[in-house]
Amino acid sequence: MKLNFSTESLARRAGSRPWTVIGIWLVVVVAALMLITTLLGDALTTEDRMTNNPESMQADSLMGERLGGEDTTGEMIIVRSTTFTVDDPEFRSQVEGLFADLTSLGDEVVLGGTHYYEEGDESLVSDNRHSTFIPLAMPAAGAEEVVGQVHEVVDRAGEAAGFEVLATGEASFGSDALRLAEDTMSKGETIGISVALVVLTLVFGAVAAALLPVALGIVSVVAALGLAALIGQTIELSFFVTNMVTMMGLAVGIDYSLFIVSRYREEREKGLEKIDAIAAAGATASRAVLFSGMTVVLALSGLLIFPLSVFQSAGIGAISVVVIAVLASLTLLPAMLGLLGDRINRFRIRIPFVQRRKSTQSAEPTGFWVWTTRMVTRRPVVSLVIAGSLLVAALVPFFDKNTGMSGIASLPDDLRSKQGFIALQEDFGFGQDAPAIVVIDGQTDSEAVQAAIADLEAAVASDPAFVSSELVVHPEAALSILSARLAGDPMAALAMDAVAQLRAEYIPAAFADAPAEALVTGQTAGILDFNETTAEYTPVIFGFVLALSFVLLTVAFRSVVIPATSILMNLLSVGAAYGLIVLVFQKGIGASIFGFQQVDVIESWLPLFLFAILFGLSMDYHVFLLSRIRERFRQTGDNAEAVSFGLRSTGRLITGAALIMVAVFGGFALGDLVMLQQMGFGLAVAVFVDATIVRSVLVPATMKILGRHNWYLPRWLEWMPNVSIGEGGQETVETTGGLEKGAPAGRPVLAPAPVIVLEELATVPVPVLIQDEPIAYQPRATEMLD
Repeated sequence: MKLNFSTESLARRAGSRPWTVIGIWLVVVVAALMLITTLLGDALTTEDRMTNNPESMQADSLMGERLGGEDTTGEMIIVRSTTFTVDDPEFRSQVEGLFADLTSLGDEVVLGGTHYYEEGDESLVSDNRHSTFIPLAMPAAGAEEVVGQVHEVVDRAGEAAGFEVLATGEASFGSDALRLAEDTMSKGETIGISVALVVLTLVFGAVAAALLPVALGIVSVVAALGLAALIGQTIELSFFVTNMVTMMGLAVGIDYSLFIVSRYREEREKGLEKIDAIAAAGATASRAVLFSGMTVVLALSGLLIFPLSVFQSAGIGAISVVVIAVLASLTLLPAMLGLLGDRINRFRIRIPFVQRRKSTQSAEPTGFWVWTTRMVTRRPVVSLVIAGSLLVAALVPFFDKNTGMSGIASLPDDLRSKQGFIALQEDFGFGQDAPAIVVIDGQTDSEAVQAAIADLEAAVASDPAFVSSELVVHPEAALSILSARLAGDPMAALAMDAVAQLRAEYIPAAFADAPAEALVTGQTAGILDFNETTAEYTPVIFGFVLALSFVLLTVAFRSVVIPATSILMNLLSVGAAYGLIVLVFQKGIGASIFGFQQVDVIESWLPLFLFAILFGLSMDYHVFLLSRIRERFRQTGDNAEAVSFGLRSTGRLITGAALIMVAVFGGFALGDLVMLQQMGFGLAVAVFVDATIVRSVLVPATMKILGRHNWYLPRWLEWMPNVSIGEGGQETVETTGGLEKGAPAGRPVLAPAPVIVLEELATVPVPVLIQDEPIAYQPRATEMLD
């Protein structure tokens, strides 16, 4: 069964009616800009939530149901002086005035708090009595957005002679991290667009042609952000969705238009008229873009399965922008080509020592990619072993990884929250007011429950990972709340191990015979729950993405070998990126060279996130490359020549697209936020490895070894639809036996070719089979006309 997705006719129609199509897209862009300015702000949130109800969420829900009240977050205000002590009246006046100013901000900012002079609690005073801290309670919802008002009060108080006033806490940390993330993303986008213009100019040799892909990428981003603003009216989206849309939109938008524009120019060089060249590009490159986009969407859909709102938001944004980029590539781009025509070659740039583009149809092809292919295919087994060994060696460090999250300790020392964190550690032995909270559901007057709580308090007191603990009893709600303050950063490995031990050992031992249930929540407990959820869902998401990708690639290329080898090679490139992240960030090898910060842990969310992004982007290149190889193989029946043709016709484009992506992702790695450094480095190195080792060595070596078996399709799968990826709109001969044989081809046939059935073979020139190997028969021009 043969299906025609009509990308050719769609391109022809768009190219023939350019102003109509461009007008429609202008309306879309204007509408999107209006949605962005009016609705996007309200659609985004800085809160993350898990949807699978882990233990920490169960504890939070229990407190909310029994005790009521608003969900709060803690903020710590530290007042220090080298001149005065807390016993001096000047110190008291400073603290009381500061507290009055803070509480006057209103319940929208500060719900309450206390200080040493109100409670007389000596735990609020440092041992040398030159420092005290003021614990504040803030509404958890939107705390990062309003904490700036607290900072303004703190800054004014810090102007008093002889005093230093600092602030830290979850809200301050979130605010600093958000600002760093926005600055880093903005830097990455600026670098990416700048490098894209340079690389595209080198690839095309013309400024006009270079601007077209960038324009399409920007249109895709704007339209997707407008769509996100609409979606955000029904479900809350994480603020990270904007960064994800921009990152993916520039990457795939530029990629897709790069391949289509290149194919259009190639067809024009063959002598086709403008509209015919647009249609030919639509029948080949556009069809590959369609299925490439489908593979990216399949990979990104794995993010929707993971029960974390920020992952789901990132998945929604990325899928939206990929779909829009595909639609723009199939419609807007042909329209712009129809409008510009040969003016796309205006403002040509001649760069010394840079080889100009040569026709891929040359009788004696030369160039780097031809040389590379010959070197690899001359000794394919050796090439395969060497390249595969390099990737496996790069993967090995990943098995020694420590997962967690980089907390406030990883921020630059000049940030507000980090300075407050350091002051708390120096003066009080802990860095943040983010304790492990044990919620005990049981009758508070029960002797058994009270004894269990006492045993738990003793266990906590004996563990140096905990600084202190405080018990609050709510008899009316049958709840007891034990807050165990953690030493140091609540996201550090020491804190994670302490809370894990609290759950696994201390609580089961203390409450073994008590009629009560104890649940642990808090910032550290939430991270532990996230890590457990990640471990549970990772194999599910991997299996889902790999299985669907295999099915789609089997349909696209009518082969079961191509999907298997493609998936294996992409997993190798992703695995190599994993290992190099551990090597650089955790082991510290080369970290100083890149300006990265060595840390104890790799972000626990990173491997799954990178898999979804990288697997899709790697398949992007793979589909483009294989579509050209299959197209040539169907024309000539020569597997080796088809591989060489595919590499030399796409090598320059894939290299250029990879350089653009490396620049975009590398820009993210230049920031000060460790998690973005790890993400940017991982994405950049994976794309680099994929575009070099995988595409230039593994692909040609593997395809040389497998030969015509690359295109093997079992007889029992021949019922699958033939979507004609790599057919180029030319006539083909479909045979039985599980392998498709290439039909002869001369100049591309732009109208949809009929499917030739076996009864018609007598009147159609076909390949001659000698010992099951096809030998291409090229008809003369007169025969083609006949």
